[in-house]
Amino acid sequence: MARMYSRRKGKSGSKTPPKRVPSWAPYKSKEVEKLIQKMGKAGKSASEIGLILRDSYGINSVKALTGKKVNTLLKEHGITKTLPEDMLALIKKLISIKTHLEQNKQDQTAKRGHILTSSRIRRLAKYYQRSKVLESDWVLNLDRLKIYLE
Repeated sequence: MARMYSRRKGKSGSKTPPKRVPSWAPYKSKEVEKLIQKMGKAGKSASEIGLILRDSYGINSVKALTGKKVNTLLKEHGITKTLPEDMLALIKKLISIKTHLEQNKQDQTAKRGHILTSSRIRRLAKYYQRSKVLESDWVLNLDRLKIYLE
């Protein structure tokens, strides 16, 4: 897919792991669900859980093993956060840009980055409101950004 602001084509992503469970897989689906539940209660995000399972436990695909994604398993156990993970990452980026702009008021590229990031958050919020992940009256409050991260 093409990039939105640079008029270039994007690079292709990583290869997806095979859809089948290898015969040497060390864990069964119930054990993986318990691991995910334990890490979710420890405050890990879905992507962090996936990385830990891949790197430390040798589980290449949670969906192939359990039939469900990590986010779905976290929702079943009621361990999800109020905002989705990608929205939180964009809000963190916006906070860092805003603190940079407070010290460097004439930084034009940072001003443009602030505009692009806030519009990306608004676009993502529209999508999440349509798919009923966020409430329909949710609005990004730029004055109280740090509240979203808590």
